[in-house]
Amino acid sequence: MTNLTKTGAFAAVIAASFAFVGHAQAKPIAYPAKGQSAQQQQKDDGECYSWSKSNTGVDPAAVAAAPPPPSGPAVGGGERARGAVRGAAVGGIVDGGDGARTGAAVGVVAGGSRARQNQRAQQQSAQSQTQGAMDTFNRAYSACMEGKGYTIK
Repeated sequence: MTNLTKTGAFAAVIAASFAFVGHAQAKPIAYPAKGQSAQQQQKDDGECYSWSKSNTGVDPAAVAAAPPPPSGPAVGGGERARGAVRGAAVGGIVDGGDGARTGAAVGVVAGGSRARQNQRAQQQSAQSQTQGAMDTFNRAYSACMEGKGYTIK
């Protein structure tokens, strides 16, 4: 491997790990405001984790382990084929057989663009749902820990 290849591979690994950190959200930090011991804090943490999980239906371990949405080429739900058909129809009306071929080619490109837009929208939706679930869990966890005398940040 050349140095350039090694550097590129290292940069890709670093970028991927930062992307993963953005998906996995750490639980809030609890400070023992009433002088709770480390053992008591660990016990309270476990109880609040379990309580939050059962009351919200969100399991942070499952959320963190969930695979990210696919990010490969957008081949999707037939957008390219529909674009080709539309382009061929319009091109055929305007300029006969040559127009149909040109229109089909343009339609495939336009359909591919729609497929990529749809894929990005699905990825953003999945990310928003994950973030919302973790926010709900963290609010429940924070409320539980505050009820046990901890300051939460």
